[in-house]
Amino acid sequence: MLADHHFDALYLHSADPWGFRSRWYEQRKRALALAALPQRRYGSAIEAGCANGELAAALAERCSGLLACDFHEKALDLAARRLAEHGHVRVERRRLPQEWPQQRFDLAVVSELGYYLTPSELERLAEAIAVSLVDEGRVFMRTPRGPQRVDVIYRRIDDAFLDGDRVHRILQRHTGLKRLASHVEHDFRIEVWSADGRTVAQREGLV
Repeated sequence: MLADHHFDALYLHSADPWGFRSRWYEQRKRALALAALPQRRYGSAIEAGCANGELAAALAERCSGLLACDFHEKALDLAARRLAEHGHVRVERRRLPQEWPQQRFDLAVVSELGYYLTPSELERLAEAIAVSLVDEGRVFMRTPRGPQRVDVIYRRIDDAFLDGDRVHRILQRHTGLKRLASHVEHDFRIEVWSADGRTVAQREGLV
């Protein structure tokens, strides 16, 4: 995981350092993410690395219970304010994968977090996710592609650990789940995995 001071610097000058609220690029990715989720609603969900809570706010409309977690205090403060109107959402400080919660989930969302982890940390995260999922649980992952993360002022972050495609390969391999959906563009990748490999159409008896 990157050192805390990296995120201190990002949040020092902005409450939305990645432009989750302001950029069409991020708004469109969020819309694609929600469309990729194969179920209309989930019982219990977790978002690992919730940042300022923009994706969590959208997920809250699709979940009966949501745990949004991050390790950075500023991010958590912003997320708590963003999600205050959603009484079924908990915002907690957790450093992952070490502090993965002892809870069962229908949906685990790992959005733009994996490339900040070392390969061994990502393997531990994948294994923790796999253990915590219910039998028909889903894993959603969204990650920028390319060898390094580009930050808010478009400088390369040299200490990001993994490129996006490798992040997805590691997570799928170490969860042992089947791919349900995949959306790949030049700049990012979205995938959904589950132990139950049936598509939405198959589950609804259409094919």
